[in-house]
Amino acid sequence: MNEPVIDLHSDDYFMREALRQAARAYEAGEVPVGAVIAREGRIIARAFNQVERLKDATAHAEMLALTQAEETIGDWRLTGCTLYVTKEPCPMCAGAMVHTRLARVVFGASDPKGGAAGGAMNLLQFPTLNHHCQITGGVREKECCALLKNFFAEQRATENQEKKIRNSSENTENVSEKS
Repeated sequence: MNEPVIDLHSDDYFMREALRQAARAYEAGEVPVGAVIAREGRIIARAFNQVERLKDATAHAEMLALTQAEETIGDWRLTGCTLYVTKEPCPMCAGAMVHTRLARVVFGASDPKGGAAGGAMNLLQFPTLNHHCQITGGVREKECCALLKNFFAEQRATENQEKKIRNSSENTENVSEKS
C-alpha cells in the first residue's frame, strides 16, 4: 500500500491539481494562483490564494500549502517534498520554500518582474543560503498564463466599467448643478 498513487515523474498531473486550486481562487475573486505539495507521489497539501478573503498579505497559495504540509507531516522541514505552483513564486514565498527545505519547486507561468525562481531573481538557489531547491518552470505554462491573463483582463474591464459609471454620475451631477 506504500506504492505511489501516480507516477512520481508526472509534473503534468500535479500541476493540473494546482490549476484546480487556482480556479478556486479565480471563482473567489482572488488572484488565481494555486499550489499543491507532493511527497512520495502523494499530495499532502493543497491551497489557493486567499489574500482578500483573509485580509492577509501573506496568504499566498504557496504559504498556505507550506503550513498545511508542515501540519500533515508534523515537521517544519519539508525535505523530499515538491511544491507545484501555477505562477513563479514571489520573494516571500521563495524564502519560505528555502527555509522549509523543499527539494523541488515546479511552476507554470514565469514572472519576469517579480518572480524569485529565476524570473527577476533566484532566491531558491541563492549561493549564500544554506539550502537550494531544484527548479522546473513552464509546466502547463499556457494554461497557467491564460488563467492569470483572463483574471486581470476581467479586473480591468470591471474597473473601466466602474470608472465610466462614476464619470457618468459626476457629469449628471454637474449638469444638474448648472440648471
